[in-house]
Amino acid sequence: MQLFGSITALATPFNAAGDIDFDAWHRLLAQQLEGGTHAVVVAGSTGEAAALTDAEYDDLLKSAVDYVAAHAGERCVPVIAGTGLSNTTKTIALTRRVAELGAQAALVVTPPYVRPTQAGLIAHYRAIADDGALPVVLYNVPGRTGCDLLPETVAELAPHPSIIAIKEARSEPERMDALLALKSDTFAILSGDDPTACRAMLAGADGVISVASNVLPRSFRRLVDLARSGQRAQAEAWNSRMQAACDFMGVEPNPIPVKAILARQGIGHGLRLPLLSLSAAHSQTAVTVDADVRALELECRDTLAA
Repeated sequence: MQLFGSITALATPFNAAGDIDFDAWHRLLAQQLEGGTHAVVVAGSTGEAAALTDAEYDDLLKSAVDYVAAHAGERCVPVIAGTGLSNTTKTIALTRRVAELGAQAALVVTPPYVRPTQAGLIAHYRAIADDGALPVVLYNVPGRTGCDLLPETVAELAPHPSIIAIKEARSEPERMDALLALKSDTFAILSGDDPTACRAMLAGADGVISVASNVLPRSFRRLVDLARSGQRAQAEAWNSRMQAACDFMGVEPNPIPVKAILARQGIGHGLRLPLLSLSAAHSQTAVTVDADVRALELECRDTLAA
């Protein structure tokens, strides 16, 4: 499997009672498919995986697998499941479970909270990959997990035939440059930072796993197409128009801001504790960002139609 392009880390919509809203979930998936998204991630950190019961996790994933299979047409749109946990044995068990439910790859974040050494990370990822349940996407987001998957460690893991990509959420250009040296036909480099994804792709990254593309699927598809085809000026110009929306996604912990915009669009209500809905201090900004998002998506749709 080769991952590339615009990949959305999906939010999980809840209804007013706090249960998963499967009607809203299907509408979110439909918007992604219509917008040209290349792949989707179910039950990652943006999807509030830690707040889901095992049964909810399974139902959410199976629903996505079935919906994409029924509505993607001839397009191949992989469904990737978030399976990274703080223990290797548990991560392997969850990865096996999602494989049985139809996921096509596993997004495996560095083990949160336990802070393994680099040698421990190598052993962790090799054990998951050796098990062979699914292709593995490494995921590095030190601000959330408390440990940093260093480029030299990634270099040890990238040759494994079952390790197919890395989602790198650090924004420094030096980090992306070090990882791009490891890019190959069997190992993809994916940005995990929306505000710097354009820069990463212009430097050679294969795509982005995005939060903002929940509400900007067409816009991110356009950005990816421009950047990956080397149209620097056009990509940077389009990226500048998206920047306010991407920056807004960081005003409070993810997925609070993106779910505020989704709620304004009729997709879901609120989050699960300990996460709260967007604070009043940012409510007016959400109104402005929602309007910008709608205008960008409409422009993309009209351009495609023309």
